Amino acid sequence: MIKWAGRLIVFFGAAHTVGALTIEHAARHAGAWFSGGLWGDDFAAMSPADSAYWLSLDSFGIPLIVVGLTVLWLDNRHITPPPFIPWILGIWTVIGAIVLAPTPWPIMALATILLYIGTRRAAHHDSPINAGSRKGSGSAYLG
Repeated sequence: MIKWAGRLIVFFGAAHTVGALTIEHAARHAGAWFSGGLWGDDFAAMSPADSAYWLSLDSFGIPLIVVGLTVLWLDNRHITPPPFIPWILGIWTVIGAIVLAPTPWPIMALATILLYIGTRRAAHHDSPINAGSRKGSGSAYLG
C-alpha cells in the first residue's frame, strides 16, 4: 500500500506540473520567467506569465514529486513513513476538494488513504508484540 501511495503521489505531482506546462501552455511564458519579467509583478493583479509560473513550476507539483519519492525511498529501506504525511496530505486534499471541486483530487485522496492504511498496518506490525518482524522497523534502520 505504501509503495502504491508513493507512486500515486509522484504521478499526481508530475501530471500536474507537466499538464500545466503543456496542456495549459504555461511553458510559453518561459521567456518572461527567465528574463526577470516577474520580478516587479503584482500578486494582486497577476500577469498571465506570473499565473502560468505559479500554476506550473512553482506549484505544489514538484514538492509532491519529492514527497512521493521520499515515501518510496523510505519504503524501499523498510522504514515506515511518519503518520503526519498522510494526515497533512489528507487535510490538504479535503480543502482542495472543497475549494476547487472539478480537479483530480480523488487521486490524492486514494494515495492518502493507501498511505494512511499502510503506515497504520506497518505500525501495528512493528508494535512491541511483533517487534523485529519488519526489517529495520521504524526510523532506527538507516542502512
